[in-house]
Amino acid sequence: MSNADLTAADSATNGTSAVIPRPATPYQGDIARYWNNEARPVNLRLGDVDGLYHHHYGIGEVDHAALGDTGDSGYENRLIAELHRLESAQTDVLMDHLGTVGRDDTLVDAGCGRGGSMVMAHRRFGCKVEGVTLSATQADFANRRARDLGIGNHVRARVCNMLDMPLETGQATASWNNESSMYVDLHDLMAEHSRVLAVGGRYVTITGCWNPRYGQPSKWVSQINAHFECNIHSRREYLRAMIDNRLVPQAVVDLTPQTLPYWRLRATTSLVTGIEEAFIKSYEDGSFQYVLIAADRV
Repeated sequence: MSNADLTAADSATNGTSAVIPRPATPYQGDIARYWNNEARPVNLRLGDVDGLYHHHYGIGEVDHAALGDTGDSGYENRLIAELHRLESAQTDVLMDHLGTVGRDDTLVDAGCGRGGSMVMAHRRFGCKVEGVTLSATQADFANRRARDLGIGNHVRARVCNMLDMPLETGQATASWNNESSMYVDLHDLMAEHSRVLAVGGRYVTITGCWNPRYGQPSKWVSQINAHFECNIHSRREYLRAMIDNRLVPQAVVDLTPQTLPYWRLRATTSLVTGIEEAFIKSYEDGSFQYVLIAADRV
């Protein structure tokens, strides 16, 4: 879908696209349908804790004191709240790496999901946040939440391809992908972030990637790909795609040890989706890594 087509769709719905744009590839159509139909309790029940709806995982040590007695009738609710706290802690770490952001700046969340990270970014920086997603369901949800919170003039999600974002060249002070880059070609993605970022702007990604030291994607990584209908990239591919597109890495942080507590806790809940073992085993055997990469546009 071209930017011109997107603009027309947006103007017809005051910023919210009610239909799926014609995807550039059949695969993107599949992904749009996947996320339009997704309503997993592990995403929605965690978001119900405080109204921040995320589509990523958590980092940090589990607060076992906050969990209390496993036999207590309120234990499940406390466990859900703890998982959600770790999710939001992950977003805070991403925001810590965005650099200096002013109230008049624009941030971009590529693959924004239901908008939890956008809300957190606006609350922290007071600036405008633009989100893009292939899912009309997610965009509508995110925009309703923004209106309900009284920040609809600052936080907006739009339905479009993150490889063709409806933003002017150099418009963004910072941009990110939070566990959304495994659905696209990395060179195309980094080229688009490089286009929308101002010179000196900051790009950050947090993602799972297969470890080149392992040799090839492991059976666990293949299971994760199949579960989410995605294509996990290697750490080397991320760095190469950034450098080739004028994004110079400034920090590479291995978050694997920090995300394992989240997964081990999640595996004990009623919210399991069947993919927990693959994440835990792949992180433990070193074939999969959870990393943050921050890069500056030059």
